Amino acid sequence: MTKAKSIIQRGSCSPEEAAALFDALEPVDTAFMLGSWRGAGLSTGHPMDGYLETFGWYGKRFDSTEKVHPLVFRAPGGALKTLEPQRVFAGMALMRFPSVAKSAAVGKGFGMAMGLLATRRPAARLRVTRYRDQTTATMIYDRLPINDSFVRVDEDTVLGVMDLRGMRAPFWFSLQRDG
Repeated sequence: MTKAKSIIQRGSCSPEEAAALFDALEPVDTAFMLGSWRGAGLSTGHPMDGYLETFGWYGKRFDSTEKVHPLVFRAPGGALKTLEPQRVFAGMALMRFPSVAKSAAVGKGFGMAMGLLATRRPAARLRVTRYRDQTTATMIYDRLPINDSFVRVDEDTVLGVMDLRGMRAPFWFSLQRDG
């Protein structure tokens, strides 16, 4: 098993280890990213660690380079829903209170409000950009200052990094190709 695969299966590492791993892995082109992907946060001590999972984050869906759904969640009934990122990230203010933000009650409330957050419209697109020393596929949110860049762990796994303007450190995650 590769070091990258081991870290992703463990689900945690230091921020420095995540950055070094990103730098060492192969870039991907936009065609590689097409399809549905299941996501998992990589715990690095970041304020967002576990935040999306509390709300039922499933992953991302890349229908084409122009039609990307960056936030796919599992609704309480089990159906997958694509959500409007601006509405979801508006709730990020809760991150100032991690014990509240990651509580079961907030997660349940989010599930109940999911219908109000849902959208069928894509909310991002794929381009090749440069992040750190990698020129690789990057998901660019339409209405938020967020870019997610990806590098290949293997044919069905990528390491992702979310770069959000104003956030002191990037948020690290992995994606596993569906089916």
